[in-house]
Amino acid sequence: MKKIFAIALVAFGLLACSETEPEKYTGQELNFELYKSSDYNFSGVLNVRELLGGQLEFNLKLDGTKANSDYEYPAHLHFGGYDQADAPIAFLLRPVSAKTLESSTILGKLSDGTKLGFEEMKLFDGHVKIHLANEGPDYQVVLVAGNVGKNPAEFIPENMAICGNNF
Repeated sequence: MKKIFAIALVAFGLLACSETEPEKYTGQELNFELYKSSDYNFSGVLNVRELLGGQLEFNLKLDGTKANSDYEYPAHLHFGGYDQADAPIAFLLRPVSAKTLESSTILGKLSDGTKLGFEEMKLFDGHVKIHLANEGPDYQVVLVAGNVGKNPAEFIPENMAICGNNF
């Protein structure tokens, strides 16, 4: 019994001394609501966190019914408000998993060559849309959408413009 106790004590000591993962965030973050935009019952949030190096991490989390398939919903950061027709895609975000209803993207240079920092994100004129599919008629189905940056958070579904595949 003493041997088991001694082994457990040594194992605990080794685990307690192991290095913890270094913090990678500055502590600055923004949250933007994503609103139901179709007959599908989804809503969500975009959480933007600043990494220590100044890059931005975009975390999408949907609320709705999860699927058992490996299907993914395409997600885009667009220039302009959600009501702007043919708003250009600023950045292709990682698709949202139908299993977890989550995705995470480290934002790189936007399609116009600019790079967003945390302060620039607060003033960004943009929105996020998550589609049902990458192409075909289901591409026109927007599961959730919401303005980001300086644009007003108010959402009126009738005003939402369908986006083209312009990147």
